[in-house]
Amino acid sequence: MVRPYRFSLEEFLKLPLPERGVELLEGEVYQMAPIGPRHAYAVNRWNRVFSSLPEVLVQVQGPLALPPDTYLEPDLALLRPGDYRERLPRPEDVLLVVEVADASLDYDLTKKVPLYAKAGVPEVWVQDLLGGKLLLFRTPEEDHYREQIWVRPGERVSPLAFPEAFLEVPW
Repeated sequence: MVRPYRFSLEEFLKLPLPERGVELLEGEVYQMAPIGPRHAYAVNRWNRVFSSLPEVLVQVQGPLALPPDTYLEPDLALLRPGDYRERLPRPEDVLLVVEVADASLDYDLTKKVPLYAKAGVPEVWVQDLLGGKLLLFRTPEEDHYREQIWVRPGERVSPLAFPEAFLEVPW
């Protein structure tokens, strides 16, 4: 019988893979599409928006471990301040994840968002570049989020972790 091999997070981290562009979702390895100019521009704008928040680490396209078998590289993550020299950030370190979707909207919504919910990430924002909208996912419950809110560019939103910070959604 032929069957695929499923990697654990520990095994995946030991593989000689390219530095970026590969994710592990529930034991399966996915090659990510290259980052285009619209995607990079959106990530840089979000970085600028979030860098004004106090006492938060803004991680751009860095690793996030969801044990036992998932390794993601969200476009942007707001992390609790901490020392990440000896370990990768985990769900309990995350305040907010932002995914920017140019060609990856279906992948982000059907594959990644449910994994973030299962891991207990409190809030995920998915920016749909083609549709010109931002989808906010809040209140994780099993493999989904109970709250989903569409926001348009120019409207103001507040991350759950920073309710006093009204941020304008960039385009």
